[in-house]
Amino acid sequence: MKQLFCLLLSILLFSCNSKEKKHTKDNAQNLPKEIRTDLYGSYVGDFTVLERDTTRIAKENDINKINIIIKKITATEVTGQSVVAGNSRALSGKMTADGTTIHFILKEPGDDKNDGVFDFEIKNDSFLVGTWTANNPKKEVTKRKFELTKKEFKYDPNVMLPEEGMYIDYVNTKEEQVTEENDDPEIKETETYMQTVYREASESIVTINSSTKKLKESDVKNLKKIDLEILRNTIFARHGLTFKTKTVRQFFDDVEWYIPVSDNVNSELTNVEKENIVLLKRFEKYAEDNYDSFGR
Repeated sequence: MKQLFCLLLSILLFSCNSKEKKHTKDNAQNLPKEIRTDLYGSYVGDFTVLERDTTRIAKENDINKINIIIKKITATEVTGQSVVAGNSRALSGKMTADGTTIHFILKEPGDDKNDGVFDFEIKNDSFLVGTWTANNPKKEVTKRKFELTKKEFKYDPNVMLPEEGMYIDYVNTKEEQVTEENDDPEIKETETYMQTVYREASESIVTINSSTKKLKESDVKNLKKIDLEILRNTIFARHGLTFKTKTVRQFFDDVEWYIPVSDNVNSELTNVEKENIVLLKRFEKYAEDNYDSFGR
């Protein structure tokens, strides 16, 4: 009796298994066929203002770095993602082809004040050109253009900020009063005026790797606040975090290796990086900056 029961149970399980496999196979066969998979990937470059309400104080950057990611193409639908200025938004729409021209119209969901519609073409399978129009015609910036190059994102803990150039914070400036004496000793007059001053990072931001080296207090205790901020955010930049604040974006948007891919990369951080972030944030809290005058 026991053997008969086991036999019947085995037959039942086999039957259920076969039906499940057939159901899965049928579902796979019913899925729309993917096409032009060679176009999948990230297209990265400048997202530049075309139309702005000039009667208002400019709050949005003229240029941000954007990543348009194409994830799936079928004959009836295209899905993807836009990543720019701290926002990561789903995209959906359609693709049409006319000869060698491949045209896309992809829409963001529409439930965010910054959502809009991307209208672009892909040329030579790797060059994406088009415009974005805001859903809200009353936004400060209602239209942007972009010319993007196909790039593959890959986390590399060894990439560093470029050594050339000065890392100056042009967003958080101060005004200070300056008094100067006349160069002519016979004329005892002084001139007083207001001068814009900026904070500048030290060379530590291009020499210290906060992703590969476990930092000690002695490594960071003499650094300026801006140094600590940039070292911490370089960790996130290596993982492709899209930064919400202008203060951070000004240091990374022009960096060749930086590709924004996500608005949350916390799960990707290594143990060394997590420990360094805690240390850097602790010292940021009490660090200070020196301000000086620089031409822009």
